[in-house]
Amino acid sequence: MRDVQVDAITSAVKELCMTANYDLGEDVIKAFKSFKEKEASPTGQGVLEQLIENAEIATTERAPMCQDTGYAVFFVELGQDVHITGGSLTDAINEGVRQGYQEGYLRKSIVEHPLNRKNTGDNTPAVIHLDLVPGDDLKITIAPKGGGSENMSGIKMLKPADGVEGVKDFVIQRVKEAGPNPCPPIVVGVGIGGTFEKSAMIAKKALLRNIGERHQDPEMAALEQELLKKINKLGIGPQGLGGTTTALDVFVEVYPAHIASLPVAVNINCHAARHKSVKL
Repeated sequence: MRDVQVDAITSAVKELCMTANYDLGEDVIKAFKSFKEKEASPTGQGVLEQLIENAEIATTERAPMCQDTGYAVFFVELGQDVHITGGSLTDAINEGVRQGYQEGYLRKSIVEHPLNRKNTGDNTPAVIHLDLVPGDDLKITIAPKGGGSENMSGIKMLKPADGVEGVKDFVIQRVKEAGPNPCPPIVVGVGIGGTFEKSAMIAKKALLRNIGERHQDPEMAALEQELLKKINKLGIGPQGLGGTTTALDVFVEVYPAHIASLPVAVNINCHAARHKSVKL
């Protein structure tokens, strides 16, 4: 059994909140540059160049790359041999969010009730997804999620007879209907199987992959590439101004399903595909 103090968790989370919003992953910047070279629209090329410059400014000046600094969403892998001491894991994470968003001058975007809309003032509470895993490590991943892209996500309970073609049709239609709203070029997470909520969960978790990272199953990897090609033929383009770069990548995750069900969820991320991890 290994002890981990809540103060260490809070400090790590505070830093994650800031770095995730300041430092866009090298995989995303590399994708911007690659797609810029292939983009058919001069306007689209210009937008991609601006996104590259924006990412550089954010890193250099330690400023958020987007004014929507997101809902603080965490994926936590807690080793079964880890003992949290000095308080609760949830409280430690929320305190880290509170400190990080305050000290990092990050926008506070969370309301305490979805109907009365009063802002909590510190971007808490976070959304925390917890997995209990073997070992004595504690891994914390943050994926700040902006409202514009989250609002364009969707889920559908298909019939098993709809099969893979039904999945493709739903994914493409969801992206088409989203249009410019999620600030393309987007990253698309697709969850297939499980239950209503499980498909949504794995769709979001799929977004943690690096651009270009293919599914281990060759069939699913081929599906990802097919969907990416079809999405980029929609013509929505960078920031919705037209072009051949609507998405940077598509990530598919699957889970066993009930014999009567074929749930499919689509979680769309904007071009600011932010996620950072730390292991304690």
